[in-house]
Order: sequence, then C-alpha cells, then structure tokens
Amino acid sequence: KYRMPAIQLTEDAKVLLLAYSWPGNVRQLKNITEQISIIETNRDITAEILRNYLPEQHVNSGLPALFGVKANTGKAFESEREILYQVLFDMRRDVTDLKKLVNTLMAERGAQSVPTAPATTAVSYYQEPQRNLVATVVPATPTIISAAKPAHPVVDDIQDTEEVVEEATLSLDEVEKEMIRKALDRHHGKRKNAAKDLNISERTLYRKIKEYGLD
Repeated sequence: KYRMPAIQLTEDAKVLLLAYSWPGNVRQLKNITEQISIIETNRDITAEILRNYLPEQHVNSGLPALFGVKANTGKAFESEREILYQVLFDMRRDVTDLKKLVNTLMAERGAQSVPTAPATTAVSYYQEPQRNLVATVVPATPTIISAAKPAHPVVDDIQDTEEVVEEATLSLDEVEKEMIRKALDRHHGKRKNAAKDLNISERTLYRKIKEYGLD
C-alpha cells in the first residue's frame, strides 16, 4: 500500500502476536501492521518492537489466557492465523490494485503526450517563425545581393576548406602516431602498459600500430 519493503516477524514476535487478544479484530491488526511497516526502519520485527505497538493491558491479559488453558490453544491459534491470512490477502489486493492504477495512468499519459506534443511543436516552429522571418529579414531595397560575383571563388573556397580539413586530419594522425610511439618507448615496447597509459584497449593499440607502421 505504501510501497515499503516487507517486514518479517521473528519467532518471539510471532508468539507475542498469537498471544494477543486483538479486541479490534482484523482492523486493529491491519492498522498495527501498517504502522510498523511505515515507522520501523528495521524490517525484522522482534517481540520487543512489536510490544511497543500493543496496548499494555491487552498484552498482560492475553498471554496467560492463551497459554494457560490447553484446550483452547488450538482454536486460538486457528483464529489468529485466519486473521493474519485475511490481512495479508487485503494487503496483496491493495498492491495489485495499485499496480493496475499505475499501469493505467502510464498508458493514458503515453497516449496523450506522444501524438499531440510533436504536432504542436512542429506547427509553432516551422510555420510561425518562417512568416516572421520573411516579414522582418527581407529588406525594402535588395542592395546587398549582387549577381556580378563570379561563381568560381565559391568553388575555390570549398576546395580551400577541404584542404584545411584534410591537413587537420593529417595533423591529428601525426599527433596520435607520435603519442603512441612515445608511449611504446616509455614502456619499452610493452603494449599492455602503453595501452593503459593511452587509455585505450590493447586491441585498439595493436590496430593503430599496424596502421601507422610502428611495429
């Protein structure tokens, strides 16, 4: 009911539980069980802990009554066991109902949020800003755009950019190659230690050594 870990009674707690007269019947037993489950951090409930939740006068009167008369012991035990079974059954039913409720809420939330949210976002993002952009960015006199520019400088810029990227890639490869070489020299060719130093796997280091011809 409260999503708490289950509690467990020790043997002396079970004896005390069965010895109690339970004037409030099932309702009192259920309330005490819930109180212990919420308040106690220790999930193993001893007789000493259980006694704190039972009224003192009932504990004193219940113990002699149960164990003093042999003929009634079996009937009392059966009655208390039925009460425990009923409480456990009610708690299990509450947990099952809670699971069903959570699953229903999650299903409803998923059905509501998935289809509608992206559609609203798409409309507000792809339609409204575009109209504002056309209205505010386009100047009254198109003096900025010039058709006299030749097309080949753009091609040259692209080629220059590709060369810069290629040079940067080569530079990174050289740096990586140098780092691997220094790590191998530092560890006297021991690849395992070198890989650990470079924070890469030994298999990756082996592939890089083959790739850069460092073997």
